[in-house]
Amino acid sequence: MRHFITGAGSGIGAAVAAALQARGDELVLLARTKERATELATVFPGATFMVGDLAQPTALEAMLALAVLPWALDSLLHIAGIARLDRVRTMSAMDARDQLNVNLVSPMVLTSALLPALRRRRGRVVFANSSAGIQSRPGWAAYGASKFGLRGFADSLRAEERSTGVRVTSLYLGRTATPMQRRVHVQEGWDYDPSRWMQPDTVAESVVQLLDLPGDADIPAVWMRPPAPVTDDDLEAAVHQQAPASRTHRGFGERDHHETERDGLSFS
Repeated sequence: MRHFITGAGSGIGAAVAAALQARGDELVLLARTKERATELATVFPGATFMVGDLAQPTALEAMLALAVLPWALDSLLHIAGIARLDRVRTMSAMDARDQLNVNLVSPMVLTSALLPALRRRRGRVVFANSSAGIQSRPGWAAYGASKFGLRGFADSLRAEERSTGVRVTSLYLGRTATPMQRRVHVQEGWDYDPSRWMQPDTVAESVVQLLDLPGDADIPAVWMRPPAPVTDDDLEAAVHQQAPASRTHRGFGERDHHETERDGLSFS
């Protein structure tokens, strides 16, 4: 099998890529820069790399138009993503745009370009969404908007491709112990305890099972969450008690769109 993966540099994306390569599958990985591709080549020897920045969807589209794309794909796994917390009153257009570009617009661009390859194998598109794509909360307006948009895009794609055999699944993930989750905790002003959350290998195992599902069935959506979810009171306290030292002039936390791996956020 051959898989195109975003976000393979760390977290869930790295766990999924490692699990698939370990069983002999072929990987096509998107790297932000040539330097990053060289680094990842030491982790995933034998993988094929394409270079493109998800934060720049117009440039990504231009690159794909000129690139030699895979002829056939068994899956397209959209795992990269970013999250920046801020209230509506204080969020910046730049932060909102970056989250929409990485979490929504670039996955749309990649999917459009790679659909012919997916159709040839009757492959699967997997969107690593979030509980924020079902119900957003205070401080998560821009991120939630990007994930609601991703949910709508996946639903439309599923309906459009039903006759081609391409299957589409949205993963609504709860908090997962990744480097991005650590940064989210900094923005929230919480101590980070990875043992509270799902582990990337657990999510990766579910993704592999999904990819191996026989052709006579489909799973349009999966909702995974840790057994001790974050409560509404926890989220409200995080927004109101944010430590001033962790703020920037744009709102909560530092801009980090160059570290795009999938987070796991639970709002249930």
